[in-house]
Amino acid sequence: MEINSTRLWSRINELGQIGKDQQGGLTRLAFTEQEHQAKQLLTTYMEGAGLEVREDQIGNLFGKIKGTDPNARTILIGSHIDTVFNGGIFDGAAGVLIGIEVLQSIKQQKLKLTNDIEVVAFTDEEGARFSSGMIGSQAFIGALDVNDLYAYTDQFGISIAEAMKQQGYLPEHVSRAKVDPEKLACYLEVHIEQGKILESKQVPVGLVTGIVGLRWLKIKLHGEAGHAGTTPMHLRKDPLACAAEMIQAVETLAKAEQATVATVGQIKVKPGGINVIPSEVEFTIDLRDLSDPLLDKLVDRIRQDLKRVATKRGITADCTVIEQSQGVKTSETINHAIASAIAKQNLETVELPSGAGHDAMVVAQITDVGMIFLRTKNGISHTPEEWADKDDLAMGAQVIFDTVKYLDLQNNG
Repeated sequence: MEINSTRLWSRINELGQIGKDQQGGLTRLAFTEQEHQAKQLLTTYMEGAGLEVREDQIGNLFGKIKGTDPNARTILIGSHIDTVFNGGIFDGAAGVLIGIEVLQSIKQQKLKLTNDIEVVAFTDEEGARFSSGMIGSQAFIGALDVNDLYAYTDQFGISIAEAMKQQGYLPEHVSRAKVDPEKLACYLEVHIEQGKILESKQVPVGLVTGIVGLRWLKIKLHGEAGHAGTTPMHLRKDPLACAAEMIQAVETLAKAEQATVATVGQIKVKPGGINVIPSEVEFTIDLRDLSDPLLDKLVDRIRQDLKRVATKRGITADCTVIEQSQGVKTSETINHAIASAIAKQNLETVELPSGAGHDAMVVAQITDVGMIFLRTKNGISHTPEEWADKDDLAMGAQVIFDTVKYLDLQNNG
């Protein structure tokens, strides 16, 4: 193996101490002192590896190795170091530290690559503090402006812009974080799987074929409140019973497709008395699939089913799409390079989609992207119990190391 697994593992655990919270997890939010300390540590790693280090106007942190061709483009490796509230030490951070390890190994082995090779720690991928994620990657592609930075606030009413100022950044300069797409060869991202597919197949590394699109729906139902004991069943206009029938219909729709997932994560019931038939119910639906046409078709089906069920029960119903994103497919060229790197380690190539969003889905708007997943214990993520083994991280780093060498040859000149 051409990477230093002991060094990588040590850094994972050292970085994982910054932001430790009282619940035993990791809370390292954007534009906080904890994030600042983490960036300082990453800077130490990058400088120690002999990389050219810079930080842009949104706080994305970069470390670069110059290639032999001054006109060559950049192969970018990245992820993020911010966390959710009470999260784990691997989500995001593993990808950044693997990127640093790959570049450091290239430097130490004195490999002469044509392209510039760069690692990035993107700012605020999770969106945990301001409920607006992927801030760094959006600024990187030019999809974020200064007005966006004032539009979102944290639980204390502090906007992104105000938080940036507290950490010494100038929100008005955010447009300067935009990269020239012509200078990018591609983007690679490593992330823990956050699922059980790789573990079930006993494989440490997986090839990500794409990142699913999503549709978030909010359904509001209005019925008629009444006494739970004195209102006969046949005279009721119960929006909660209507919601129950709809939730079952959504589950049936998703199960009929190959890879669609559907989740009802929020339900609000009014007035909420144990002995009162509800008058209003509001619930959400999270739909995800790689196929955007299929997602749109399912939204139409849900609206049709909602109209049918609500009419039958005498309920007034409204369905609104409150959030949506398009699915992203990873590059076939990069996937071939990754598959070759996996085969070089005598491993089975397991292909799987990402059911969660990542910075790669943003960067894909301007360049080719590729991703690998690392096996996670019991598929657990976003909790202190999140875990990936040392050997799996090392294998992921080796796969990216070999992928970079392969892609450098493909992008030569």
